[in-house]
Amino acid sequence: MADSPLYNALRRHLSLGRSSFHTPGHKNAFLPKDLLSLDLTELPDTDSLYNACGPILEAEQNAAQLFGAKRTLFSSDGCTLCIQTMLRLACPEKGKVLCSRRIHRSAVNAMALLGLEPVWVKPEELLLYLHSPVQVNACYVTSPDYYGRVLNIAALAEACKEKGIPLLVDNAHGSHLAFTNPDLHPLHLGASMTADSVHKTLGVLTGGALLQIGDEQFLKNAKSAMALFGSTSPSYPIMASIDLTVKWLSEHPDAFESVEEAISKLKEKAASLSIPSISDDPTRLTLDASSHGYSGQELAEFLRKNGVEPEMADSRYCVLIATPWNQPEDFERVEKALELFSELPQKEAPPSDSDLPELSELPPVVLPLREAVLSENHELAVEDSVGAICAEAACPCPPGIPIVMPGELILPEAASLLKDYGFSTVKVL
Repeated sequence: MADSPLYNALRRHLSLGRSSFHTPGHKNAFLPKDLLSLDLTELPDTDSLYNACGPILEAEQNAAQLFGAKRTLFSSDGCTLCIQTMLRLACPEKGKVLCSRRIHRSAVNAMALLGLEPVWVKPEELLLYLHSPVQVNACYVTSPDYYGRVLNIAALAEACKEKGIPLLVDNAHGSHLAFTNPDLHPLHLGASMTADSVHKTLGVLTGGALLQIGDEQFLKNAKSAMALFGSTSPSYPIMASIDLTVKWLSEHPDAFESVEEAISKLKEKAASLSIPSISDDPTRLTLDASSHGYSGQELAEFLRKNGVEPEMADSRYCVLIATPWNQPEDFERVEKALELFSELPQKEAPPSDSDLPELSELPPVVLPLREAVLSENHELAVEDSVGAICAEAACPCPPGIPIVMPGELILPEAASLLKDYGFSTVKVL
């Protein structure tokens, strides 16, 4: 038997000494080293997460004040728990949810468990549907997405208000946007609730997240809704890391200014090398390698060989996430690596003209989401799946955006796109 293979792999990776442009946001540099000694449990003087009345409640109130929320709830079960809670609070008695197609599979699974009916639309069609007579109980969107692209949250929030429904935002990749210029945090732009994965871009241990509530109607049952899904053994080191990060940010409100400046310079440098970035996030690089005829994966591997570890890459883009805990030499490494990359021989044509894994037309829904997810299923080769009913969100990772949803009919275009993204099989009913 191998001796501690995972532990050893993690140690080997750290020994490479690469500059971290991936999650978690603390970059293994911010948090104190004694968090292991704080791995405790619910005790008379340590409070209880789902019945918080002491230090956890006080810490959550501090976070709410920092983010400008009516109420903030801690999660050590990641953003998934916050998403589950949002949906439960918004639709306690089932109902329909208008959903952008760019959605994480955790939200799809949560809607299946809650018996909700998603109404799928493309992001650019959201406002059209909100201004139509279509009756839904909530609107659920992702902003920013993995690439750092943001929706017009203010317009969506206003349309939801006119329709009398809450706007729920998966803000997993945008908790830091409350501290950027301009302020792009969806809570500040009118969202009713947001799920913030604070470990991604802030100084929190992996698994730390915040449910931010901006609408008073959802305050009363928030803790009980979260307890419905959350572990009864929440991680105190994770919660303590949220607490420490909130304190640090309150003392350093301008911490992201230097990050924005460094990323702005890198975007300008990359553009001068004909490597554009498509990110709206002022702290994120989403580099398009296709202009040089390369894939995002090839650019990512080149960066690794030059001491830079990116967050993710796909057939076209390579994503780098920066935080206040990146050092000046980290940004210098990226600049040098991009200069070297631009000197590589250009290929004749880009490897892919595609942008995101999206269909030209959404497939027909032939079975309710819950029934499709919970029914017995089997695997088929993708090429044999045309005409079958999908049983599981078929989701390339990266970027984590499903191509076909449970309950939808698999059409030829979807099967072809799945093949393009490396799927050999798909679960069907």
